[in-house]
Amino acid sequence: PLHTLRNAEKELLPGYHQFEWQPALKNVSSSWDVGIIDGLSGWTTFVEDVPADTISRRFRYDVALVSALKDLEEDIMEGLRERGLDDSICTSGFTVVVKESCDGMGDVSEKHGNGPAVPEKAVRFSFTIMSVSIRVEGEDDGITIFQEPKPNSELSCRPLCLMFVDESDHETLTAILGPVVAERKAMMESRLIISVGGLLRSFRFFFRGTGYDEKMVREMEGLEASGSTYVCTLCDSTRAEASQNMVLHSITRSHDENLERYEIWRKNPFSESADELRDRVKGVSAKPFMETLPTLDALHCDIGNATEFYKIFQDEIGEVYQRSNPSREERRRWRSTLDKQLRNKLKLKPVMRMNGNYARRLMTREAVEVVCELVPSEERREALKRLMDLYVQMKPVWRSTCPSRDCPDQLCRYSYNSQQFADLLSTTFKYRYDGKITNYLHKTLAHVPEIIERDGSIGAWASEGNESGNKLFRRFRKMNARQSKT
Repeated sequence: PLHTLRNAEKELLPGYHQFEWQPALKNVSSSWDVGIIDGLSGWTTFVEDVPADTISRRFRYDVALVSALKDLEEDIMEGLRERGLDDSICTSGFTVVVKESCDGMGDVSEKHGNGPAVPEKAVRFSFTIMSVSIRVEGEDDGITIFQEPKPNSELSCRPLCLMFVDESDHETLTAILGPVVAERKAMMESRLIISVGGLLRSFRFFFRGTGYDEKMVREMEGLEASGSTYVCTLCDSTRAEASQNMVLHSITRSHDENLERYEIWRKNPFSESADELRDRVKGVSAKPFMETLPTLDALHCDIGNATEFYKIFQDEIGEVYQRSNPSREERRRWRSTLDKQLRNKLKLKPVMRMNGNYARRLMTREAVEVVCELVPSEERREALKRLMDLYVQMKPVWRSTCPSRDCPDQLCRYSYNSQQFADLLSTTFKYRYDGKITNYLHKTLAHVPEIIERDGSIGAWASEGNESGNKLFRRFRKMNARQSKT
């Protein structure tokens, strides 16, 4: 019956469970029965400010986290039992690691098959509880009692804030996420006390902003846009350097360093020229707004690299390595040849913008065999196959949730494979990589082993869960996959 369903729903939505923080959160009210709030609340406006012209709804961050933890209550108790821990003494020392994701969605205006489509864009911010661990007296390391088995499913990805904003509208975006950032900061300095399994227990939180695509990371961290000469969000390399030295780079950027660089950019203490100054701050030219964890987004990495391979295929069909700057007509011709071949042999329809599914189908040995039918020279065919072969070996390392368990051999060989791959690009495919390289290809070659050493995984921290949630959002907006309702 309806009332039972209503009550069940109430328990699942934030604002149902009692909790407190010790010490109390700064600038956040201590009331716990708070449901959906206006996304602009908590944002103090000045008299001169133009009110943000947008609709936004969110949960208070702490209330949403409590709801998520209560949802995992049984898993946490189960985890304690499995580890043989007596739950009556485990009341403090819990640590919760939270993955944050944020993604802009293009056109989400309602479709009715007639009238102009209004450019309505949305941004979704969500979080996933990745693990809960406990530190027991006398033990140095924490014991993990809950690990999210499907970190990239929309089921584990909990929406925190929905806003109708264009992700490029930095002012409005930061105005709405400002209070979220403030709440997150307050929670990091406090402990949450809630009842789990009938006893009050205390939890502390670690937040890791890894579910952002490169565009969003650059925006949040104050870096120049992705066409910048500073090709990477993890290291200070320029595009030219990254194409000369493809493999040997280490992660140097961090949120704190970006903040320091922004101050230098703002003050210009050494009175340098614009170019010298920009070189000093390595392209940090806006105030970093939200701390993200420098990582590589597996989904967009797939897409970025597939786009790159698609272009290589096109160039190989036209034998560009033998000649300089072909005309646009020729390029178009090669492209349609390639599309036709992929459609006939692999049932791959041409897409406007590369998407995850297309990328996954294109980056296979089978696809490269099909493309090679169009490549005249035997030598080039071998090179293309070798390139794809290396790529296919490298890919599981940054796709899988736990590479040391799922593909240990590929993980061990990664550095060697990426070196081989880079050598191929800088010799056989030099025409494409002379002084330029795409952002994700640079990261794939240079940074994967280091990130995995630090986090244990790349795939698990990707933005996929949030992206899948976008589909649900469209569904609730009654925009079923853009069909026209005539």
